[in-house]
Amino acid sequence: MEPKIIAMYLPQYHEIPENNEFWGKGFSDWVTVKKAEPLFKGHVQPKVPLNDNYYDLSQKESVKWQAELAKKYGVYGFGIYHYWFNNDKNLLTKPAEIILENKDIDINYFYCWDNASWARSWSNVAGNDWAPLQEKKVDPEHKGKKILIPYILGKEPDWKNHFDYLLPFFKDDRYIKVEGKPIFALYNYSPSIEPMCKYWDQLAKENGFKGIYFIFNHVFDFHIPENYNQYIYQPLNASWRNRLSIRKIIYKGLEILGYKGLETYPYDGVWRNILRDARKNKHPNWYLGAFVRYDDTPRRGKKGKIITGATPDKFKKYISSLLKISKQQKKKFIFLTAWNEWGEGAYMEPDTESGYAYLEALKSALDENK
Repeated sequence: MEPKIIAMYLPQYHEIPENNEFWGKGFSDWVTVKKAEPLFKGHVQPKVPLNDNYYDLSQKESVKWQAELAKKYGVYGFGIYHYWFNNDKNLLTKPAEIILENKDIDINYFYCWDNASWARSWSNVAGNDWAPLQEKKVDPEHKGKKILIPYILGKEPDWKNHFDYLLPFFKDDRYIKVEGKPIFALYNYSPSIEPMCKYWDQLAKENGFKGIYFIFNHVFDFHIPENYNQYIYQPLNASWRNRLSIRKIIYKGLEILGYKGLETYPYDGVWRNILRDARKNKHPNWYLGAFVRYDDTPRRGKKGKIITGATPDKFKKYISSLLKISKQQKKKFIFLTAWNEWGEGAYMEPDTESGYAYLEALKSALDENK
């Protein structure tokens, strides 16, 4: 069985009223990407798409271009982030809906639910969760985190409403299924989500499926029952969460002393940890994760994290090794960060710095593992 590459997909590249309200008229993640600045010698920022392709994902031609490019270079499908906060707020839906409505877009896909509140923290508050660098000054009226949109799990009627929205996607032939079950990934696990999962499983069976194939984001420092399907999100798990402990201790010590600044990690070291953890992974229902490169300073500025030393040749070598391990362990998928996380420097799409080199590296690694 050949493992299939699932590239995680960010739909945050089209205008929505909520982004206009929170961040300013016309905001998408491209605004953050364009405003990025180099923070040290040799730091390449801002990242620029090849041919200045700052696409708009409310347009079919943009989504179709992505699908064709991904398929050409061996990406099996997209794990599209899903932002259902409550019955009144389901945001950034356009790209997935375009795929659903246009059968000529040839890409497999499934949803990954970012099941959390949309929080904004200000630049003077530790724990800058997501906020892009829109403000040069701190607003004195805001202290601590501000919940922009609350996440409300709700009860059975709410779960039914959410399921009914997803059902047309589940029925799509391109929606990825395992053993007759549509995949639905969730970014955050808690025991409170289990009743909803059981109810959805029942609803899926009533609608002709064998259930729902839930996959939870595996986090090493939070217990998820081992019987659940899990995917290991990288590079977070392999770097500052569970490995490179001396480096992490140093950064933690500096933070205690009042310094909270840029954290850097070596590309080779992070990938060595990924491969070491992967070889030890004996769980049949845990899927391995990979990453292209990483630099979230467009969103975090000097509070960001960078993995330094990435090259297409290194990526090819490491993803090829992970493909071999996954094949030996009979894993169906590898979860790749990411297709288009430009704000985190984690993207496969071509840019002015590397062109198509990372896509070509992936295709080469897949070919040599067939």
